[in-house]
Amino acid sequence: MPVAAALPALLQLLLLLLRPAPTQAQPPEIQLRLVGAGTGGREGRLELRYQGTWGTVCDDDFDIHAAAVACRELGFEGAETWSHSATYGRGEGPVWLDNVRCSGTESSLAQCGSNGWGVSDCQHSEDVGVVCSGPLLPRAPSLASGARLQGSRLEVRIKPVLAWAKLSVPVTEGVVEVKYEGRWRQVCDAGWTRNNSRVVCGTLGFPHEGHLDTSFYRKLWNLKLKDPLSSLKTLSQKNTFWIHRFGCLGTEPHLSQCPLQLAPLGRPRPTCPRGMHAVVRCVPGPEFQKAKTKAKGKPLRKAAKGPAVRLRAGAQVGEGRVEVLLHGQWGTVCGQSWDLQAASVVCRQLGYGTAREALASAQMGQSLGPMHLAEVRCSGYERVLGECSFQEAAQSGCGHEADAAVRCHVPHMGYESQVRLAGGRSPEEGVVEVLVPVAGALKWGSVCGAHWGLNEAMVVCRQLGVGFASQAHQETWYWPGSRDAGEVVLSGVRCAGTELSLQQCQHHGPVHCPTGGGRFSAGVSCTRTAPDLVMNAQLVQETAYLEDRPLSLLSCAHEESCLSSSADHMDWPYGHRRLLRFSSQIHNLGRADFRPRAGRHAWVWHQCHQHYHSIEVFTHYDLLTLNGTKVAEGHKASFCLEDSNCHGGRQRSFACANFGEQGVSMSCWDTYRHDIDCQWIDITDVRPGSYIFQVIVNPLRDVAESDFSNNVVRCQCKYDGQHIWMHACHTGDAHGADVLSVMEQQQRLATNLV
Repeated sequence: MPVAAALPALLQLLLLLLRPAPTQAQPPEIQLRLVGAGTGGREGRLELRYQGTWGTVCDDDFDIHAAAVACRELGFEGAETWSHSATYGRGEGPVWLDNVRCSGTESSLAQCGSNGWGVSDCQHSEDVGVVCSGPLLPRAPSLASGARLQGSRLEVRIKPVLAWAKLSVPVTEGVVEVKYEGRWRQVCDAGWTRNNSRVVCGTLGFPHEGHLDTSFYRKLWNLKLKDPLSSLKTLSQKNTFWIHRFGCLGTEPHLSQCPLQLAPLGRPRPTCPRGMHAVVRCVPGPEFQKAKTKAKGKPLRKAAKGPAVRLRAGAQVGEGRVEVLLHGQWGTVCGQSWDLQAASVVCRQLGYGTAREALASAQMGQSLGPMHLAEVRCSGYERVLGECSFQEAAQSGCGHEADAAVRCHVPHMGYESQVRLAGGRSPEEGVVEVLVPVAGALKWGSVCGAHWGLNEAMVVCRQLGVGFASQAHQETWYWPGSRDAGEVVLSGVRCAGTELSLQQCQHHGPVHCPTGGGRFSAGVSCTRTAPDLVMNAQLVQETAYLEDRPLSLLSCAHEESCLSSSADHMDWPYGHRRLLRFSSQIHNLGRADFRPRAGRHAWVWHQCHQHYHSIEVFTHYDLLTLNGTKVAEGHKASFCLEDSNCHGGRQRSFACANFGEQGVSMSCWDTYRHDIDCQWIDITDVRPGSYIFQVIVNPLRDVAESDFSNNVVRCQCKYDGQHIWMHACHTGDAHGADVLSVMEQQQRLATNLV
């Protein structure tokens, strides 16, 4: 080859040799995105762009630390959870990363360890997905003096001035302060409006602003200006002490969305020459008002007419799936067109502030009931959601995969500083230690583990803001507690599960702990997400029937105690038992897989049926009289928890074949057919009449869930001795109280029961 022709190739080779090798300090530039179901929110299949080509990430070794790095790189606060097995559908292109290992401190997924770019043995059925937490963080613009721009994500607080206000929890009255560029500033009251007060109160978790006479505050201001020992006069002459003006409409969900003006327009002049600081008074919702006291200011406005609303399946106070009561039945709201304005109306209606987040795509789980509302449009001034414009959901084609949810601003109560977890491997677990008054002084101590249960653990996890309780521990010998909290200061704790703090639960006056604390102190394990089991009530109603089954076919069921006690005295194998049989379909509508607490090594082998029981009592079946007396019962052990089918094309993860892992994946369901053993109630000894048929899933709360109120199915039942009729089947929280009372009244009238 001629020398002239070889020179270009030699030059290229030389340039490649002289190019510096990439180092760990210079990771390759990548771009991330979320694709698939939930793309409009904070979740989806994780895809990354490397060398100009989009690809996916394998779920092998992927964990919450890697998810947190990815979510921060996408612009969110962090990660809520992650999902495996192509939960959000299968991607295309290369699988760029496999066996991703992050410590959680990296600024980019490219800085984490892995097998290398494009080195993977994964298929797209293993594509990983993430659910990010918090809003998409905006980049704060720099505000020049005199500019009137949309504010960045500002912090706001009320600084109490009066003695009673300093002692109140939450703080409801005082001076408005805004943190801008790392410094707390006061807002000039010149031009301060009621709309500004409404937005400030909403941002701080209060549903309403109260009337406030500022003349007393004006007198205090003037006195401080004349006081030679006060620095207020000097500070108030500095423009950095002030924010000149806010121009809120009153519908903004956060003060940072109001136009603000740092200084007057035109030539430089004092920001607040003759004014003082703006003051507000907020009215807390009923949940945050002290018992037997009323909020200062004007009383709460008379409730507007409209459908009731509630939140379900939220880990924290003021968050959850939005449900509306229409025609006596609770139903959901379609998340299409769901925004902060509509979400704020819901939050204020429930006694919270404005909305922090308006969530779509069933980010707080799905419902099995009806969907009532779609295309909800609110101005922000409405008092109840029913005053907003909307259309019937049946006309929209919207499904439960788009159920709307909210996270509301709630007042700062300081409850998180009254409890802590010690000795655990992570901040989400450990020995429960509480701060309570002892002999006139506040003291840290442990909680007696006797009778400690999941309800109490749920309150602790909520109080700390770390999600749901996954386990309640009555023994914590493996977790060393704090040295200053060795004494038991709380015992006999009994919680309903809805309290805002553990100190609000019932407990002993004088401490009485038979176990003595120490290794028997109470502990908890918390989790950010949880499953939510709901039974298909309609299927129970449609599949119920009677069968007279010979005893010769019931020996195994008898061994597993699936028959009434009278079966023990029969002349086996002669005779029969009358069984009320039905099918059950149990859906996991939560945000995590439902898994038995016990591992496979602890499952119980049942020789007769030749299978393992992963949960000894998975469901209770009861036949009750109209006044609640149990006349027949049954139970079902979870001998095979698996994914029978899934919503939205999600992949099934659990199967019982070959001693496989058991569980119910999120968005999947497990079906127990009517023709398998113990899927019945033995009603051989039941007299004809009207009854209540009841099914309870996870009755012992052996596995934690995000919502236990929907674990019960009840049906009206009439038995004439030969036939049975089942009707009006519903989950326990599906109807309003008025509809349930009508049902009970009709049942009592039907049997002349007083």
